[in-house]
Amino acid sequence: MRMAGMGNTGRAVAVALGAVLAAGGCTVQGTGPDGRGHAPVRIDVTGAPPKKTPGSTPSPGRPPGAPSARAEAARVLWKPGDSGRDVRELQARLRQVEWLVDGPTGTYDDPTERAVSGFQGKRGLPRTGRTDTVTWQRLLGMSHEPGKWDLYLMGGQPAAAPDPRCLTGRVLCVSKSSRTLRWMVDGRTVSTMSVRFGSQYTPTREGVFQVYWKSRHHVSTLYDSAMPYAMFFSGGQAVHYSYDFAAHGYAGASHGCVNVRDEGAIADLYARVRNGDKVVVYR
Repeated sequence: MRMAGMGNTGRAVAVALGAVLAAGGCTVQGTGPDGRGHAPVRIDVTGAPPKKTPGSTPSPGRPPGAPSARAEAARVLWKPGDSGRDVRELQARLRQVEWLVDGPTGTYDDPTERAVSGFQGKRGLPRTGRTDTVTWQRLLGMSHEPGKWDLYLMGGQPAAAPDPRCLTGRVLCVSKSSRTLRWMVDGRTVSTMSVRFGSQYTPTREGVFQVYWKSRHHVSTLYDSAMPYAMFFSGGQAVHYSYDFAAHGYAGASHGCVNVRDEGAIADLYARVRNGDKVVVYR
């Protein structure tokens, strides 16, 4: 087909342009009227923006090499071994939401690490035991600014001294007034955890007992309810993990058992306790 008004050069460019249109964009090497070659020209008829080389342009407002937004959001603030006023505030706030019993001490110790891990697990966060920015924001939203008494005047001592009967031997020391269970060995508190008790119609018995039977996957035949990590100490009453306590807190009650809400803590406790260990339940 002859195209009017076109010389050989014009026809060549037209043919090349037709190829470009058919291919959706490519590099064309043309020839000018003076016979000199043009630089390659990229013609894109698809309407798509030019592709960027990955990593060539940083995100707006974020300098090159800066951590991603997700990494920044999960930045660790405090970890085991740290100390200072900020750790005191962390511990005071953990006490407010009943994940920590002792302190504040100002030192990120083992009980603090376990408390943070339990708090994280209850809220679907990774159970690292370290306080990152996500964990801290959740805790801030559930607690209030601690005062001087909360931070310092408790002197790092337990909320209430344990019953004297708990100070010798291996003891599950259970306080109804503070709603805590301490695992104590020769007067030293190894671990603490929050607990709840039976209702007024099925009260948890008080006194000194012994663990006489352990049942890891126990199910109550009387109430048809699961009692994981059960450690029986008085008839059908036992210390055990409670799914209901973990889900609903202190709103409910047991049928006389000592319910623990932190599964990780009671799993560790279950592994340590032996038949014959003392149990003290007091008010």
